[in-house]
Amino acid sequence: MGLSRWTSGEREAPEPLEGNVVATVVGGTVIWFTLFLVQLPFYRWFDEHDRTWWLWTCLAGGVLGLYGIWFVRRREAALRRERLARETGAGSGPGTGTGTGTGTGPGTGTAPEGPAPAE
Repeated sequence: MGLSRWTSGEREAPEPLEGNVVATVVGGTVIWFTLFLVQLPFYRWFDEHDRTWWLWTCLAGGVLGLYGIWFVRRREAALRRERLARETGAGSGPGTGTGTGTGTGPGTGTAPEGPAPAE
C-alpha cells in the first residue's frame, strides 16, 4: 500500500489549473506587504517578545511576491506570443525555431527550452 500507489506511474497527472495567475500573485504580494506595514508600529512589542521574525517573514513574502509578479508577467507574455504565433501561422520561416533541421538555437529548427528572452 503506502506511497507506491501514487508514484507507480499507473495514474495520470491532472491537467494544470489555469487562471488569472498574475492577479493571484499580485493579491498575495499586497497581502504580505499590508501585513508587514500593519505590524511595523508594534515593532517594540515584537522585539520584547522575541517575535520580530513575524515582520521579516511578511517583508520577505512581499519581496518574493515582487519577483513572482515579474516572473508570471513574463510567463503570460511568452504564452500569449506563442499562442499568437500558432494562430497566425507565423514563425515557420528560417531562424524562427519552428522549421525543419537539427540542433538547437536560431536557424537550426528547434528552439531551446527555457524562459523567454528579455525585451
